Amino acid sequence: MTALLSCIELESAPNPTAAVIWMHGLGATSDDFAGLVPELDLEGCQPIRFVFPQAPSIPITINGGYVMPGWYDLYGMDLVSKQDAAGIQRSEAQIRALVDREVARGIPTERIVLAGFSQGCAMALHTALRLPHTIAGVMALSGYLPLADRFATERNVANASTPIFMAHGTQDPVVILKRGEDSRDALAAMGHKVQWHTYPMPHSVHPREVADIAAFLKQVLPA
Repeated sequence: MTALLSCIELESAPNPTAAVIWMHGLGATSDDFAGLVPELDLEGCQPIRFVFPQAPSIPITINGGYVMPGWYDLYGMDLVSKQDAAGIQRSEAQIRALVDREVARGIPTERIVLAGFSQGCAMALHTALRLPHTIAGVMALSGYLPLADRFATERNVANASTPIFMAHGTQDPVVILKRGEDSRDALAAMGHKVQWHTYPMPHSVHPREVADIAAFLKQVLPA
């Protein structure tokens, strides 16, 4: 039994019938994106419970072993030449447990969106496309597809047609644009439905992106 992560929860309206589970980036906290919810124009969406889990604090090799909130360890700036498969799979199990909790609370998987920024984006893509039940969508912000060499054999047909919103800054120095483009191309080559957006920004969130996120949620979680 996987212990549930601590979470911040916000509801767009009473009695939510849909959920967005949104993972933060490396070194951040569960409140990192909670402040974005009031900025989203969710008129036309069903009532949504936003769940912002807190990653455990772990030593991060690339930061000299400094302990900080992280979904998995990082070994190099290129992010992909050596990857913490065990850490990624451990966090996958924790995110799956949060999905199961939403189902237990009465929200079917087809009304659940997995979202994330940076390392949280990597976890959203990794977890969502391996789930055995169809979900509503994936929001992948300023990140990449981890363990891409395993993806073809580990992905689940249940989410082969799930809409994927991918957003990236053209001046991102942390997760370079090419990393996002390579992930987009790998997903598209396997038939995944990627909606690709770029913004003139570094490793952050753009005002236009906020509007596009709201539009995506209206698409996949309509009233």
